[in-house]
Order: sequence, then structure tokens, then C-alpha cells
Amino acid sequence: MSDKKTTNCETCVNYVYDEDYDCYTCLVSLDEDDMNRFLTGTNNYCSYYRLDDEYGVVKHQM
Repeated sequence: MSDKKTTNCETCVNYVYDEDYDCYTCLVSLDEDDMNRFLTGTNNYCSYYRLDDEYGVVKHQM
């Protein structure tokens, strides 16, 4: 069993709204192999995933 967990793009700090395209996009530039795994659904783990935790940032600053 792998220790890698499924990630959700909607909770990632790299998933931002792009006003030019009027939709959400990922800021990470995936290479060809990573993009293929993502599009085919064979990889549910993103090595660039970082939780967008605003409360954690504020708690750390206090």
C-alpha cells in the first residue's frame, strides 16, 4: 500500500482563477508524462499539491 494520498485540485494553493480564460487553472507546468497520467486518470497524486490553508497561515503568523 502506498503512502501517497489522492489530492483534490480545488483545495490546492496552485489552483487559481484565471480572469483571461474565465475559469480555474493550475499554475504548475506539468511535463508531458505527468500531464498524460493526469488526463488519463492513472495517477491520483500530485507531487506539487499544497493545501490552501488560510487559517494555518494566520495561525503561524500569530
